[in-house]
Formats: sequence, C-alpha cells, structure tokens
Amino acid sequence: MAIDAPSSIGRSPGRSAVPVEIDIAKVAKLARLALNDEQLASYGEQLGAILEHAERVQAMATDDVEPTSHPLAMTNSFRADVVIPSLDRDEVLSQAPDSVEGQFAVPRILE
Repeated sequence: MAIDAPSSIGRSPGRSAVPVEIDIAKVAKLARLALNDEQLASYGEQLGAILEHAERVQAMATDDVEPTSHPLAMTNSFRADVVIPSLDRDEVLSQAPDSVEGQFAVPRILE
C-alpha cells in the first residue's frame, strides 16, 4: 500500500512540491509492525489525511507571526538530588529472565 504525499512539508517557502510516494507496508516493516491489508489501507488513509492537513497548515500566511517555541513562559523546577531507599538490585534481578553483570539482559533488536 502506497500513498502520494506532498514533499513540500518541512521545506523552505518557495521550493516546489514534488509528490512523493510513501510505501506504508515498508514503513510498517521498518517499525516491526505486522499489519494486514485492512490495517495498511486504514493507516494509509489516516497518514494521507495527516499530510494533507500539514500541507494546509504550512500554506497559512505566517509572515506577520513572531516565532515562538512555546506559548507560555517556561521555567525549570529543580529539586535536590537525594538518594532514597529503593528495591534491592539482587532481589529484582533474581526475578528477571536473564541478567548479565548486575544488569537486565534483553534481546537485541537492532541489526
């Protein structure tokens, strides 16, 4: 399942939009998702709608809008780094399927 998507999303103004085909099945495989044909079609429609909306948002006139990173003033709320009692490491690791050198051992997922 493939959809046509505008490639102008995220581009600088003035650059031409060249249609790009997105292979939903390939993206699902890369994300390690097992999708059936019905799900591929549904997700393809949803992604197409999202990309169309992003294209409309990008087309809005924002020349007179001052750039912001967040609409509200943000401040960091720091707290003291204090050691508190926790679970015993050896007890927790004894319940894990596998551990190596005091750490959880998990299956490798990257090739």
